[in-house]
Amino acid sequence: MSDKLWIFDTTLRDGEQVPGCQLNSREKIVVAKALEELGVDIIEAGFPISSPGDFNSVVEISKAVSNPIICALSRAVEKDIEVAAEALKYAKKGRIHTGIGVSPYHIQYKLRSTPDEIIERAVRAVKYAKRYVEDVEFYAEDAGRAEKDFLARIIEQAIKAGATVVNIPDTTGYTLPEQYGAIIRHLKENVSNIDKAIIATHCHNDLGMATANTISGVQNGARQVEVTINGIGERAGNTSMEEVVMAIKCHHDIPVETNIVTPKIYETSRLISKLMNMPVQPNKAIVGRNAFAHSSGIHQDGVLKHRENYEIIDPKDVGVHESSIVLTARSGRAALKHHLDNLGVVLEGEALREVYEEFLILADSKRDISPKDLLTLVGKYIDDSTLIELERVSYQSNGEIQAEVTLKVGGEIKKETSSGNGPVDAVLKSIDKIVKPNIELEEFLIQAITAGSDDVAKVHMRIMQGKVPYYGFASNTDIVLASAQAFVDALNKIPVKNKVTVA
Repeated sequence: MSDKLWIFDTTLRDGEQVPGCQLNSREKIVVAKALEELGVDIIEAGFPISSPGDFNSVVEISKAVSNPIICALSRAVEKDIEVAAEALKYAKKGRIHTGIGVSPYHIQYKLRSTPDEIIERAVRAVKYAKRYVEDVEFYAEDAGRAEKDFLARIIEQAIKAGATVVNIPDTTGYTLPEQYGAIIRHLKENVSNIDKAIIATHCHNDLGMATANTISGVQNGARQVEVTINGIGERAGNTSMEEVVMAIKCHHDIPVETNIVTPKIYETSRLISKLMNMPVQPNKAIVGRNAFAHSSGIHQDGVLKHRENYEIIDPKDVGVHESSIVLTARSGRAALKHHLDNLGVVLEGEALREVYEEFLILADSKRDISPKDLLTLVGKYIDDSTLIELERVSYQSNGEIQAEVTLKVGGEIKKETSSGNGPVDAVLKSIDKIVKPNIELEEFLIQAITAGSDDVAKVHMRIMQGKVPYYGFASNTDIVLASAQAFVDALNKIPVKNKVTVA
């Protein structure tokens, strides 16, 4: 029988410490409710003593959610603990998370104290927190660089004082998986009352080891993991929740299970990315847009024949509709045929061979192969097309922004005007009026490719038709034009309904 692994999410506390990622109370409540739906067990809602905003966020989150334990951070200071307890007064299940630095660096240089004094302060803090809540978590800050015997001593005393959870942070991301696992194992073997508390991991990613260290901790006896959505956090970030959860789901020999509703992972990731204005890196495990994308011909052929040839996770298990087959000069005929099928053009035999040869020539000279390119290649095999082409974009401001867009849709010229709260908004509304695609623009990112005032902007869009995502890309010195081009690129990737078969 598997043990329960408690998922402690600190996106709203440790994750929110990233510069530029601060949320207001309303946004934090939205995130907290999403975490509750995801199945998180504990939400660390904030550090109440740090600011009135953080205090209020803990109060409001405590009111807004019912199932997760709501945790408030404090230092080993009585005033901190009092304020944390006050912030938790509406929590259905509250926890105070208090602690102190335990490494020689922290004891000598940060706290200017001695090991014995640190133990005394830790015990006092836990006992004081216990006056207010039954559930008290003690963190041994910088445990990754602490002396193991001292760490065992302070953990034993914290549990004796009433700690129900003992958190062993690799605060600086220093340890390697074998080392971190050995720390957890040392505590299991050398703390006499360790059975009276849950051991928690809290790993940072300074050396890229956060997930591996966390898994190693679990394998050696930890039963709570402290994580963030998308791995956000100070410096190089924290342990990524989605990586730990899916690693455990993939490896059945790790004897734990979680309550996470994994099909909600992707939508929660996008929510955090959007609210915190922090794009997810394309090659991010589990939730990056390339996590289930294949561009190598060998891989594409294998995935199209049987998904598990190159994927250990079914995209649907994390809320992604399907794998993405990306057309490049390395793509094979299977990938090309797959895309043509989606466009409503089914080629076989000699026709497919001829188009593939022309495709390779084009792909060698062009980075992104669009549906327009494919339909141009197969033009002689089809009589009609629903291809959308951007003919002209203009906009002006006379008190309000007005845009005019001209499109060619299936060879027919169409024109519309719209107003908006900016030129991009007005242009996209004009396109939407013409095409009426019944879609939702879910993600819109702009990145500078070059430097200077005349730099080139790359626009990435993700639109949703139902639950199916379609991606559009474009680059231009004109951000408005690049946005229109990316929108049209995404619209052209929506499959047409009428299929044409050519043998």
